[in-house]
Amino acid sequence: MSEQPERKVLGKQVNYPQKYSPDILVSVPRVVNRDAILIDDNNLPFIGVDVWHAYEFSFLTNRGLPVVGVLKMIFPANSPFLVESKSLKLYLNSFNMERFGNNPLEGVSILLEIIKKDLNKLLQCDVQLTFFDAQSKDAPFDFADYIILEKEVDSESIDYNDYKEIPELLISGLGISREIKFATNLLRSVCRITHQPDWGSAFIYLKGKYMPSKEGLLKYLVSIRNENHFHEEICELIYQRLNMFFVPDELMVTCIYTRRGGIDICPVRASSIDLLPTNLCNCKQLSYKLLRQ
Repeated sequence: MSEQPERKVLGKQVNYPQKYSPDILVSVPRVVNRDAILIDDNNLPFIGVDVWHAYEFSFLTNRGLPVVGVLKMIFPANSPFLVESKSLKLYLNSFNMERFGNNPLEGVSILLEIIKKDLNKLLQCDVQLTFFDAQSKDAPFDFADYIILEKEVDSESIDYNDYKEIPELLISGLGISREIKFATNLLRSVCRITHQPDWGSAFIYLKGKYMPSKEGLLKYLVSIRNENHFHEEICELIYQRLNMFFVPDELMVTCIYTRRGGIDICPVRASSIDLLPTNLCNCKQLSYKLLRQ
């Protein structure tokens, strides 16, 4: 049996490339995990994007001046592939000692064109890219009005016994609003290959006739703690369960993960385009970073 593509570099000791290395990039088919949770890849129940921030992006100008900043990348959720994160980290680091442009602005322009071409080819989609050399002190935040579940309920009096995903924990609540904006900072899952923990926050908007109870939703999100999936797959798993159990009129799930290897991954899935977080999904905007991001 041939090796899974994501195992090419993930979980292995790999020397950092010293020269531009597009061949190190690895794509992973999205359809494999979607089939497992009954998502029809040809008829997706959502639209969305995967927002990536590479905080250690750097290269040299032709005169050897280091240029450093944040590279924001947005991949469409309907692309046939996602990019494996360690391979992308190694690929971006392959530019560290390479020289581009007579000045930083020219170098950035050249490099963004190269990266876009490589990623478009790898993922068979149109990738958005923006380079930032500064962060606004007043960076916008899309989720300021979301209620933190573990602070909303008496979380310390609840018994938590399930740490592999249990959909049945999603029970309907009585007498609550027909529209919710809930979040948790307790999101944890495990990398599908390395089994290293991935930490993050989840933000859920749901509108419809049926609603999850606050306690049940919190226990469900906690139950993901030992699930072995990539970040994008966890977001789609949460979306799919809520969509199937409550058949909402509107639904949006965003997972903002803590950076690992200098990169964070923030998948967003929504039932319509107007539900996408405005600033997070804008490639030209750096939004507010969470405490653990």
